[in-house]
This record gives sequence, C-alpha cells and structure tokens, in this order.
Amino acid sequence: MDYAVIDTEYQKLQSEANSVGDKIQNLAVKLQKLQSSGNQDAREWLLDLKDIALSVQSEQNQMFSFLQTLHQNIPQVSDQCFTQPVQNQGYANQQQSQPQQPQQKKGFFSSLLGSGFGQAIEMGAGFGIGDDLINSIF
Repeated sequence: MDYAVIDTEYQKLQSEANSVGDKIQNLAVKLQKLQSSGNQDAREWLLDLKDIALSVQSEQNQMFSFLQTLHQNIPQVSDQCFTQPVQNQGYANQQQSQPQQPQQKKGFFSSLLGSGFGQAIEMGAGFGIGDDLINSIF
C-alpha cells in the first residue's frame, strides 16, 4: 500500500464524517421547525438527536485519536524495521559476526509522513461533528 492510497482513504473518511454531520444538521433544522410550530414531540426528538450526535462525535474523536497515535508511532516502527537485524536460529552465529548497517528511512513510511494524511494528523486537523453543530441543535 502506498501513501497516495492512504491519503485517498483518509479523504473519504473525512468526507463521510462531514456528510453525517450535514445529515444531522438537516434533521435538527426540520425538528426545530416542528417544535416552533407547536409539535410537542419535536423537543423530545431533538433531545434524542442531540444524544445521537454526541455519540457520533465521541466515535469520531476516538477514530481521530487512533489515527494520531498511529501517525505518531510510524517513525518508531519504521526505525525498528530498518535498524533491527533479523534473527533466525539457523543463522544467528553468522549474523552476529557481520555488523549490521542501518538503512535509510525511505519508501512507504517517509512518504506517509509527508503525505496529506500525515500532515493533517500532525497539524491536529479533525473532522466530523463539531461542538457548534451539537450546540445548534438547541
């Protein structure tokens, strides 16, 4: 998998999160209109919608936290992949006698760090349902 695929998938995730937010916002507007026109059930439905929006926001925040953790640990994982010698029981003695040369970080991991996904995570860019949407429900 290359970094362009990760960027594309991240953009899709961001787009889906924005779409969910828009749908919740549209439903909130409809329910607010019903409430203002005197519908007694609309207030209860708005409370339910706010609860759903908070749950979705919590899920999206957890996903973003996971992505940040993944991004922050990529350099450590790539360093380990490129600098630790491979241990094989049959060849352990040969490997110990030959000095290991660390390889340069390149390819997938360095490309990921410079990708749009990597930069968005590094900058703390979030996505999805924000507090302003939840507050606008009331």
